[in-house]
Amino acid sequence: MNQRLTPGTTFLLLVPPLLWAGNAVVGRLVTGLVPPMTLNFLRWLLAFVILLPLAHRVLRRSSALWPNWKRFALLGLLGVGCYNALQYLALETSTALNVTLVASSVPVFMLAVGRLFFEQPISRQQVTGALLSISGVLVVLSRGQWVLLAQVRLVPGDFYILLATLVWAFYSWQLAQPGEPPALRRDWAAFLMAQIVFGLGWSGLFAVGEWALTDARITWGWPLVAALLYVAIGPAVIAYRCWGVGIQRAGPTMASFFSNLTPLFAALLSAAFLGELPRPYHALAFALIVGGIVVSSRR
Repeated sequence: MNQRLTPGTTFLLLVPPLLWAGNAVVGRLVTGLVPPMTLNFLRWLLAFVILLPLAHRVLRRSSALWPNWKRFALLGLLGVGCYNALQYLALETSTALNVTLVASSVPVFMLAVGRLFFEQPISRQQVTGALLSISGVLVVLSRGQWVLLAQVRLVPGDFYILLATLVWAFYSWQLAQPGEPPALRRDWAAFLMAQIVFGLGWSGLFAVGEWALTDARITWGWPLVAALLYVAIGPAVIAYRCWGVGIQRAGPTMASFFSNLTPLFAALLSAAFLGELPRPYHALAFALIVGGIVVSSRR
Protein backbone atom coordinates (compact mmCIF):
# COMPACT_ATOMS: atom_id res chain seq x y z
CA MET A 1 0.00 0.00 0.00
CA ASN A 2 1.46 3.37 -1.03
CA GLN A 3 1.82 5.70 1.95
CA ARG A 4 3.53 8.60 0.22
CA LEU A 5 1.67 11.88 0.14
CA THR A 6 1.02 13.67 -3.14
CA PRO A 7 -0.68 17.08 -3.46
CA GLY A 8 -3.86 15.37 -4.71
CA THR A 9 -3.93 12.90 -1.83
CA THR A 10 -3.21 15.68 0.65
CA PHE A 11 -6.19 17.65 -0.65
CA LEU A 12 -8.45 14.60 -0.43
CA LEU A 13 -7.44 14.06 3.20
CA LEU A 14 -7.88 17.74 4.11
CA VAL A 15 -11.52 17.94 2.95
CA PRO A 16 -13.01 15.41 5.44
CA PRO A 17 -11.72 17.04 8.67
CA LEU A 18 -12.99 20.42 7.47
CA LEU A 19 -16.45 19.02 6.79
CA TRP A 20 -16.41 16.94 9.97
CA ALA A 21 -15.60 20.03 12.01
CA GLY A 22 -18.75 21.59 10.58
CA ASN A 23 -20.62 18.38 11.34
CA ALA A 24 -19.71 18.61 15.03
CA VAL A 25 -20.80 22.24 15.17
CA VAL A 26 -24.11 21.51 13.45
CA GLY A 27 -24.69 18.41 15.57
CA ARG A 28 -24.30 20.48 18.71
CA LEU A 29 -26.62 23.21 17.40
CA VAL A 30 -29.52 20.81 16.67
CA THR A 31 -29.25 18.84 19.92
CA GLY A 32 -32.62 20.07 21.11
CA LEU A 33 -34.32 19.74 17.72
CA VAL A 34 -33.82 16.06 16.86
CA PRO A 35 -32.67 12.94 18.79
CA PRO A 36 -29.14 11.73 17.92
CA MET A 37 -30.02 8.31 16.47
CA THR A 38 -32.82 9.85 14.43
CA LEU A 39 -30.49 12.57 13.18
CA ASN A 40 -28.06 9.93 11.99
CA PHE A 41 -30.82 7.97 10.22
CA LEU A 42 -32.26 11.07 8.49
CA ARG A 43 -28.77 12.10 7.45
CA TRP A 44 -28.07 8.83 5.65
CA LEU A 45 -31.58 8.62 4.23
CA LEU A 46 -30.97 11.95 2.47
CA ALA A 47 -27.53 10.77 1.36
CA PHE A 48 -29.19 7.67 -0.13
CA VAL A 49 -31.58 9.85 -2.13
CA ILE A 50 -28.72 12.10 -3.31
CA LEU A 51 -26.64 9.15 -4.50
CA LEU A 52 -29.53 7.25 -6.09
CA PRO A 53 -29.21 8.85 -9.58
CA LEU A 54 -25.46 8.09 -9.57
CA ALA A 55 -25.46 4.59 -8.10
CA HIS A 56 -28.90 3.04 -8.61
CA ARG A 57 -27.33 0.21 -10.61
CA VAL A 58 -25.69 -1.17 -7.45
CA LEU A 59 -29.17 -2.08 -6.21
CA ARG A 60 -29.81 -4.45 -9.10
CA ARG A 61 -29.94 -8.15 -8.34
CA SER A 62 -27.01 -8.75 -10.71
CA SER A 63 -24.67 -6.22 -9.05
CA ALA A 64 -21.54 -7.18 -7.10
CA LEU A 65 -23.11 -5.86 -3.89
CA TRP A 66 -25.10 -8.96 -3.03
CA PRO A 67 -22.32 -11.58 -3.31
CA ASN A 68 -20.30 -9.33 -0.96
CA TRP A 69 -23.17 -8.45 1.37
CA LYS A 70 -21.35 -9.53 4.55
CA ARG A 71 -18.51 -7.09 3.94
CA PHE A 72 -20.85 -4.19 3.20
CA ALA A 73 -23.07 -5.07 6.14
CA LEU A 74 -19.99 -4.68 8.37
CA LEU A 75 -18.88 -1.42 6.71
CA GLY A 76 -22.45 -0.12 6.95
CA LEU A 77 -22.61 -0.97 10.65
CA LEU A 78 -19.30 0.71 11.50
CA GLY A 79 -19.23 3.75 9.21
CA VAL A 80 -22.92 4.53 8.72
CA GLY A 81 -24.83 2.93 11.58
CA CYS A 82 -22.54 3.53 14.55
CA TYR A 83 -19.91 6.22 14.17
CA ASN A 84 -21.92 9.39 13.76
CA ALA A 85 -24.78 8.10 15.90
CA LEU A 86 -22.30 7.76 18.77
CA GLN A 87 -20.86 11.20 18.02
CA TYR A 88 -24.27 12.87 18.04
CA LEU A 89 -25.11 10.98 21.23
CA ALA A 90 -21.88 12.19 22.84
CA LEU A 91 -22.67 15.83 22.00
CA GLU A 92 -25.83 15.62 24.11
CA THR A 93 -24.00 15.18 27.41
CA SER A 94 -20.35 16.07 26.83
CA THR A 95 -18.71 19.41 26.24
CA ALA A 96 -17.02 20.23 22.95
CA LEU A 97 -13.66 20.28 24.77
CA ASN A 98 -14.09 16.74 26.12
CA VAL A 99 -15.46 15.30 22.86
CA THR A 100 -12.61 16.73 20.81
CA LEU A 101 -10.03 15.67 23.38
CA VAL A 102 -11.16 12.04 23.35
CA ALA A 103 -11.56 11.99 19.55
CA SER A 104 -7.99 13.26 19.16
CA SER A 105 -6.78 9.80 20.20
CA VAL A 106 -7.71 8.38 16.78
CA PRO A 107 -4.07 8.01 15.57
CA VAL A 108 -3.29 5.92 18.64
CA PHE A 109 -6.36 3.75 18.03
CA MET A 110 -5.45 3.42 14.36
CA LEU A 111 -1.92 2.27 15.16
CA ALA A 112 -3.15 -0.14 17.85
CA VAL A 113 -5.91 -1.66 15.71
CA GLY A 114 -3.55 -2.03 12.76
CA ARG A 115 -0.95 -3.77 14.90
CA LEU A 116 -3.32 -6.06 16.84
CA PHE A 117 -5.81 -7.05 14.14
CA PHE A 118 -4.13 -6.40 10.78
CA GLU A 119 -0.48 -7.27 11.54
CA GLN A 120 0.78 -3.81 10.61
CA PRO A 121 4.15 -2.86 12.13
CA ILE A 122 4.52 0.43 13.98
CA SER A 123 7.55 2.51 13.12
CA ARG A 124 9.34 4.96 15.39
CA GLN A 125 8.47 7.76 12.97
CA GLN A 126 4.76 6.94 13.22
CA VAL A 127 4.93 7.09 17.01
CA THR A 128 6.79 10.41 16.85
CA GLY A 129 4.28 11.77 14.34
CA ALA A 130 1.37 10.66 16.53
CA LEU A 131 2.84 12.43 19.57
CA LEU A 132 3.43 15.63 17.60
CA SER A 133 -0.04 15.58 16.11
CA ILE A 134 -1.78 14.94 19.43
CA SER A 135 0.32 17.70 21.01
CA GLY A 136 -1.06 20.10 18.44
CA VAL A 137 -4.61 19.04 19.28
CA LEU A 138 -3.94 19.55 22.99
CA VAL A 139 -2.68 23.08 22.27
CA VAL A 140 -6.03 23.87 20.62
CA LEU A 141 -8.06 22.25 23.37
CA SER A 142 -6.16 24.02 26.14
CA ARG A 143 -6.24 27.34 24.27
CA GLY A 144 -2.52 27.56 24.91
CA GLN A 145 -3.04 27.18 28.68
CA TRP A 146 -2.15 23.66 29.78
CA VAL A 147 -3.80 24.13 33.18
CA LEU A 148 -7.22 23.92 31.48
CA LEU A 149 -6.63 20.25 30.64
CA ALA A 150 -6.57 19.42 34.35
CA GLN A 151 -10.15 20.71 34.61
CA VAL A 152 -11.55 18.11 32.19
CA ARG A 153 -14.14 15.81 33.81
CA LEU A 154 -15.40 12.69 32.03
CA VAL A 155 -19.16 12.26 31.51
CA PRO A 156 -21.11 9.55 29.61
CA GLY A 157 -20.68 11.44 26.35
CA ASP A 158 -16.90 11.09 26.61
CA PHE A 159 -17.22 7.31 26.63
CA TYR A 160 -19.55 7.46 23.62
CA ILE A 161 -16.99 9.41 21.60
CA LEU A 162 -14.24 7.06 22.80
CA LEU A 163 -16.26 4.13 21.47
CA ALA A 164 -16.93 6.07 18.25
CA THR A 165 -13.19 6.60 17.79
CA LEU A 166 -12.54 2.88 18.17
CA VAL A 167 -15.32 2.15 15.67
CA TRP A 168 -13.80 4.61 13.19
CA ALA A 169 -10.39 2.96 13.46
CA PHE A 170 -11.88 -0.44 12.61
CA TYR A 171 -13.93 1.09 9.77
CA SER A 172 -10.85 2.73 8.25
CA TRP A 173 -8.81 -0.46 8.37
CA GLN A 174 -11.69 -2.41 6.86
CA LEU A 175 -11.82 0.12 4.02
CA ALA A 176 -8.18 -0.58 3.30
CA GLN A 177 -8.80 -4.31 2.84
CA PRO A 178 -9.62 -5.24 -0.80
CA GLY A 179 -12.64 -7.43 -0.13
CA GLU A 180 -14.83 -6.59 -3.13
CA PRO A 181 -14.45 -6.52 -6.95
CA PRO A 182 -12.09 -3.72 -8.08
CA ALA A 183 -14.76 -2.34 -10.43
CA LEU A 184 -17.11 -1.71 -7.50
CA ARG A 185 -14.39 -0.03 -5.44
CA ARG A 186 -13.39 2.24 -8.33
CA ASP A 187 -16.97 3.52 -8.62
CA TRP A 188 -17.07 5.78 -5.56
CA ALA A 189 -20.83 6.41 -5.69
CA ALA A 190 -21.64 2.71 -5.96
CA PHE A 191 -19.13 1.84 -3.23
CA LEU A 192 -20.65 4.37 -0.82
CA MET A 193 -24.18 3.40 -1.79
CA ALA A 194 -23.36 -0.25 -1.03
CA GLN A 195 -22.45 0.81 2.51
CA ILE A 196 -25.49 3.04 2.92
CA VAL A 197 -27.91 0.29 1.86
CA PHE A 198 -26.99 -1.78 4.90
CA GLY A 199 -26.15 1.24 7.05
CA LEU A 200 -29.71 2.51 6.69
CA GLY A 201 -30.92 -0.77 8.13
CA TRP A 202 -28.62 -0.46 11.12
CA SER A 203 -29.28 3.24 11.73
CA GLY A 204 -33.03 2.73 11.26
CA LEU A 205 -32.97 -0.05 13.84
CA PHE A 206 -31.15 2.21 16.31
CA ALA A 207 -33.63 5.05 15.64
CA VAL A 208 -36.61 2.76 16.26
CA GLY A 209 -35.07 1.73 19.57
CA GLU A 210 -34.53 5.40 20.44
CA TRP A 211 -38.20 6.24 19.87
CA ALA A 212 -39.34 3.15 21.74
CA LEU A 213 -37.14 3.63 24.80
CA THR A 214 -36.89 7.43 25.16
CA ASP A 215 -39.11 10.50 24.97
CA ALA A 216 -37.92 11.30 21.44
CA ARG A 217 -39.38 14.21 19.46
CA ILE A 218 -38.51 16.32 16.43
CA THR A 219 -38.93 20.09 16.11
CA TRP A 220 -39.21 20.76 12.38
CA GLY A 221 -38.19 24.10 10.91
CA TRP A 222 -35.73 25.69 8.51
CA PRO A 223 -32.79 25.38 10.94
CA LEU A 224 -33.22 21.60 11.13
CA VAL A 225 -33.80 21.26 7.37
CA ALA A 226 -30.65 23.26 6.61
CA ALA A 227 -28.69 21.19 9.12
CA LEU A 228 -29.89 17.93 7.59
CA LEU A 229 -28.94 19.07 4.09
CA TYR A 230 -25.46 20.01 5.26
CA VAL A 231 -24.71 16.79 7.18
CA ALA A 232 -26.07 14.69 4.29
CA ILE A 233 -24.21 16.42 1.45
CA GLY A 234 -20.96 17.52 3.13
CA PRO A 235 -19.85 15.21 5.94
CA ALA A 236 -21.70 12.19 4.51
CA VAL A 237 -21.31 12.12 0.73
CA ILE A 238 -18.35 14.40 0.01
CA ALA A 239 -16.26 13.61 3.10
CA TYR A 240 -16.77 9.85 2.85
CA ARG A 241 -15.82 9.99 -0.82
CA CYS A 242 -12.59 11.86 -0.11
CA TRP A 243 -11.76 9.77 2.97
CA GLY A 244 -12.24 6.49 1.14
CA VAL A 245 -10.01 7.49 -1.79
CA GLY A 246 -7.45 9.05 0.55
CA ILE A 247 -7.18 5.85 2.58
CA GLN A 248 -6.72 3.77 -0.57
CA ARG A 249 -3.85 6.03 -1.64
CA ALA A 250 -2.12 6.79 1.67
CA GLY A 251 -3.23 4.03 4.05
CA PRO A 252 -5.35 4.20 7.22
CA THR A 253 -2.51 5.18 9.56
CA MET A 254 -1.43 8.14 7.45
CA ALA A 255 -5.03 9.29 7.01
CA SER A 256 -5.60 9.20 10.76
CA PHE A 257 -3.13 12.07 11.26
CA PHE A 258 -5.22 14.29 9.00
CA SER A 259 -8.29 13.60 11.13
CA ASN A 260 -6.50 15.46 13.93
CA LEU A 261 -6.99 18.64 11.91
CA THR A 262 -10.70 18.49 12.79
CA PRO A 263 -10.42 20.41 16.10
CA LEU A 264 -8.19 23.01 14.46
CA PHE A 265 -10.74 23.53 11.69
CA ALA A 266 -13.45 23.69 14.36
CA ALA A 267 -11.55 26.56 15.98
CA LEU A 268 -11.32 28.36 12.63
CA LEU A 269 -15.04 27.84 11.96
CA SER A 270 -15.78 29.31 15.38
CA ALA A 271 -13.73 32.34 14.40
CA ALA A 272 -15.68 32.68 11.15
CA PHE A 273 -19.19 32.19 12.51
CA LEU A 274 -18.87 33.31 16.14
CA GLY A 275 -16.55 36.27 15.65
CA GLU A 276 -13.70 34.74 17.70
CA LEU A 277 -10.45 35.71 16.01
CA PRO A 278 -7.60 33.17 15.72
CA ARG A 279 -4.95 33.32 18.44
CA PRO A 280 -1.19 32.66 18.23
CA TYR A 281 -1.67 29.18 19.69
CA HIS A 282 -3.70 28.23 16.60
CA ALA A 283 -0.55 28.72 14.52
CA LEU A 284 1.47 26.62 16.97
CA ALA A 285 -1.14 23.86 16.90
CA PHE A 286 -1.24 23.87 13.10
CA ALA A 287 2.55 23.57 12.96
CA LEU A 288 2.55 20.62 15.38
CA ILE A 289 -0.26 18.76 13.60
CA VAL A 290 1.19 19.26 10.14
CA GLY A 291 4.62 18.39 11.52
CA GLY A 292 3.21 15.10 12.78
CA ILE A 293 1.81 14.34 9.34
CA VAL A 294 5.10 15.16 7.62
CA VAL A 295 7.21 13.11 10.06
CA SER A 296 4.94 10.07 9.82
CA SER A 297 4.87 10.19 5.99
CA ARG A 298 8.64 10.27 5.49
CA ARG A 299 10.37 7.05 4.57
